[in-house]
Amino acid sequence: MKPIFVQLQCAPGKTYEVADAIYKTERVSELYSTSGDYDLLLKVYIQEGEDIGKFVNDQIASIPGIVRSLTTLTFRAF
Repeated sequence: MKPIFVQLQCAPGKTYEVADAIYKTERVSELYSTSGDYDLLLKVYIQEGEDIGKFVNDQIASIPGIVRSLTTLTFRAF
């Protein structure tokens, strides 16, 4: 399993609805409300070889109320 981090910018007044919808997918390991340009931060574990872009587009970014997403991949540094 490989972790990815996804930040989401939500339409005004939609953050709680988006968070509830994401929680119901049961694919998210951790979900946080954040300050700054993005409203939510998710940590998701995906299978090795799974298409990250397709996962984010189909499973996350398609949720109503999401305006923008930013995906961060991590690499083993040490």
